[in-house]
Amino acid sequence: MYKEALRKEIISPSELLDGLQKRGLIGVDLTIEEFFYADELSKKYVKLSGYDRTALAVAKFRNIPLLTGDNPLRRAAEKEGVEVFGTIGLLDKLYDGDYINKLEYQFCLENLLEHKERRLPAEELQKRINSL
Repeated sequence: MYKEALRKEIISPSELLDGLQKRGLIGVDLTIEEFFYADELSKKYVKLSGYDRTALAVAKFRNIPLLTGDNPLRRAAEKEGVEVFGTIGLLDKLYDGDYINKLEYQFCLENLLEHKERRLPAEELQKRINSL
């Protein structure tokens, strides 16, 4: 994640950023190419914030997946040929890769299902829970 975006984008819950940084999240500096590409994206995708365009530029130039739950950013990433996935996709990858076990996966899915403010598709969460 772009260094300047860390404190402004990861705001809830307040201790989340510190926890993520303790687990290895680091901010990156932009290359000049990423900077200018993010600027170009502003003409193409007017609904994206500056931070969203920057995240997309970094993902594209570094050939890394983009993790987002933001629909306009997701659509832009797909159009730009960047692999994109959200919270549920991340959990799937962690479970499929044996980074978390079945109980941990189920715990995460059930907790996400309980928290409606997260605006995740309940039917997708329930489908995964039912398949366990």
